[in-house]
Amino acid sequence: MSNAQVAVESKTQDPKNQYVEFWNSVLVPKFVRWKHILVDGLSLHSAKIFPTLRVSKGDKAVDAGCGFGDTAIELARLVGPGGSVLAIDCCDGFLQYGRKDAKAAGVTNVTFLEADVQTYPFKPVHDFCFSRFGTQFFENPVAGLRNMRASLRGGGTMTMIVWRGINDNPWLGHAKKVVLQFLPPPGENAQTCGPGPFSMADTGVVTKQLEIAGYRDIEFEQVDAQVFVGKDLDDAVAFQLAIGPAGEVYREAGKLAEQRHDEIAEALKAELAKYQRAGGIYMDSSSWKVTARNPG
Repeated sequence: MSNAQVAVESKTQDPKNQYVEFWNSVLVPKFVRWKHILVDGLSLHSAKIFPTLRVSKGDKAVDAGCGFGDTAIELARLVGPGGSVLAIDCCDGFLQYGRKDAKAAGVTNVTFLEADVQTYPFKPVHDFCFSRFGTQFFENPVAGLRNMRASLRGGGTMTMIVWRGINDNPWLGHAKKVVLQFLPPPGENAQTCGPGPFSMADTGVVTKQLEIAGYRDIEFEQVDAQVFVGKDLDDAVAFQLAIGPAGEVYREAGKLAEQRHDEIAEALKAELAKYQRAGGIYMDSSSWKVTARNPG
């Protein structure tokens, strides 16, 4: 495939995968609505990470769970014209933005592919495999991580960014505490996008998962950064009620949430006002930068 264009590929999803269906039917439209926070806001966090990645000019890289493609485009710039990036996500609704943004930026060495990272038949030719906030949602973490390792040549590096615990991430945790003052927690039958954003917060558990998946030389580095969560209080409140832990509580409460919306919104405004400054609402976030090697 020529590097003269941003490549487009597609792979039919398994209709039986409930998590993929939930992402496409429920979450993609919400993520698109809040792209200015989920891409621009989280870029403040990524800015601390990208300069430290073990990727070089000319490398072949994979971006697993690339979402809107902003990280794939950044990786493509890092590896340069002599390198390439295979950007994979199960939601074509995200990839459409990546293709458009890459073309607008003149980035031609990235291929966007609609596929499930957990099952895609990778070729072991890549030097680097990256995932930002994607592996947390694997239905089977060990299988998913093992398949990511399958994309690497012997000695290749995998780096994933995963959120630390909810108490380490006020930008998501505070709103959930407020909403739970008015609504019940989601039940066992709640619709879900997978294990969830904090499923890889425990370093001991993740280390064992990586070891079982065949990785070696596992390292954890804590990364803290403030992130943008809204242009103003109304924007920030609407975001919290649409996405994340508070959004899950609100969504699953159904009519009760609608009935109590005004008082929930006012309580959230009072909490989020503590974090308002020029330019919007900014709150603390914390992740693990997890690096491991494929021994070959």
